[in-house]
Amino acid sequence: MLGAISFPIPSSSFLPPLTSIPNPNSARGRLLLLPAKPSRRAVASLPDPSEGAKVEYTPWLIAGLGNPGNKYHGTRHNVGFEMIDRISRDVGISLNTIQSKALIGIGAIGEVPILLAKPQAYMNYTGESVGALAAYYQVPLRHILLIYDDMSLPNGVMRLQPKGGHGHHNGVKSAVEHLDGCRNFPRLCIGIGNPPGKMDMRAFLLQKFSAEEREQVDAALDQGVEAVRTLVIKGFSSSIDRFNLVQKYKHHKV
Repeated sequence: MLGAISFPIPSSSFLPPLTSIPNPNSARGRLLLLPAKPSRRAVASLPDPSEGAKVEYTPWLIAGLGNPGNKYHGTRHNVGFEMIDRISRDVGISLNTIQSKALIGIGAIGEVPILLAKPQAYMNYTGESVGALAAYYQVPLRHILLIYDDMSLPNGVMRLQPKGGHGHHNGVKSAVEHLDGCRNFPRLCIGIGNPPGKMDMRAFLLQKFSAEEREQVDAALDQGVEAVRTLVIKGFSSSIDRFNLVQKYKHHKV
């Protein structure tokens, strides 16, 4: 089953698509990133078990959701941006290019090419960037990782899934819309808890964390970087299952 996403070819000022090939001059066969011929049509395919190990070196698009501008920095709704910044710092990938209304950086985790992205068109229009980047760089659905805040999870608790719904998250809704309605893409949800009492949900989302909450979120971001490393290199393995289990019970006191 295939879901096709069509976009016009970007201008020549944009970066070329990512393509990886073995390097014959290296004993370990490390990968080289070479430009690929731009395409008018990118196919977002569902996982195919027959592809085996070839999937390991397929580029990943890792997009964190949030709102641009200092006004929103450090707010609950922007933890997706924070995770991208943490990955950028720890992996050593500079976010220094604007493409498809997103701040992006290109690099690798191990030998796997990755594209980090922070859409800059505000949360409700996130899909404009995610869909366009996925099409231009020809990233399949199984390698589009969306990172965003989740009120259904306790603060600082994360969950990494291969697919799912939008959970009434407007940014995820927009991404699904621009991926031809397909929901079968990975997502890393970062818990921010629920609004206390009768507090307005929008006000809660745009509020900054308390000192205790901030400490929990910072610890979660560190754990999230390692989970993303594992996912990119090993896929949804038993290591990811253990990560989710630890996250589920990490705030439980015996």
